[in-house]
Amino acid sequence: MQVASSLSRCRYENVSGVRPDLVTPTGVAEPALLDLEIADSPVAPPPAPTPVSPPPTVDPPTVKLHPIGAATQVMAPVAQPAQNGLRPGCAGEHLLQNAYGTQDRAQRFYRDQVLDRLNADMIEFVGRMEMAFIGTADAGGECDSSFRAGSPGFLHVLDERRIAYPEYRGNGVLASLGNISENPHVAVLMIDFVQDLIGLHVNGRASIIEDAVLRQERPDLPAAVERGRTPERWVVVHVEEAYLHCRKHIPRLRQVSRERDWGTDDVRRKGGDYFGVRARQSTPAAGLR
Repeated sequence: MQVASSLSRCRYENVSGVRPDLVTPTGVAEPALLDLEIADSPVAPPPAPTPVSPPPTVDPPTVKLHPIGAATQVMAPVAQPAQNGLRPGCAGEHLLQNAYGTQDRAQRFYRDQVLDRLNADMIEFVGRMEMAFIGTADAGGECDSSFRAGSPGFLHVLDERRIAYPEYRGNGVLASLGNISENPHVAVLMIDFVQDLIGLHVNGRASIIEDAVLRQERPDLPAAVERGRTPERWVVVHVEEAYLHCRKHIPRLRQVSRERDWGTDDVRRKGGDYFGVRARQSTPAAGLR
């Protein structure tokens, strides 16, 4: 992770002759947007920094939606606040909704599409998915996205507030699990490319549970005996947000039969050196061009 952090830093040249320094991007919106947002609003004092706690060793409880408190009141949209003073999303998206004038559309989406649990239709959808895209980040915010696949039901709904997906034998890097061990926040995106052309986002907090431990609670978990398809452990996601991904840009794909080489170590079947990384590293004069 140390290498990734150093690569994310950029060196800027100071034309005034002052010695250049390393600058880390902050992720804060442009000052013009901040000026637009708070021009007619009293500026609230910044919230005290939240201490970073170590990742939980047990299943974490579902976390409540962000409250609209004194520290974020200047970012609340003109529209009526959500029921009980809670609304989905982060302070940054609320700020930019105001800056770009999308508050009304955002509020409609929050009201009509976002839940803090899975409803019956979502549970049915998850149960027939054969793939999912997983987003994680480490404690420093360095991100990773990964792909998971299996037979329908490999994404297992434990209840309306928890889904679990298996971790099979892979390349041994454990990038997603490593991130989760530092930062339990996880995003799961499932897309139906074949039948309904629709997607489902599930965001929440994750726990890593060994297969034998989770089976004590849920003996109905799917099991497989084929090499490479036996779950070694599970990621249990505690649902905080579940919402639709619209269909207008989802391509229609046709499902075709194929043999999947689950758990293989055969280099050719895994894709070989498709992008030529190893070949270039093994060539003396090779380098990035």
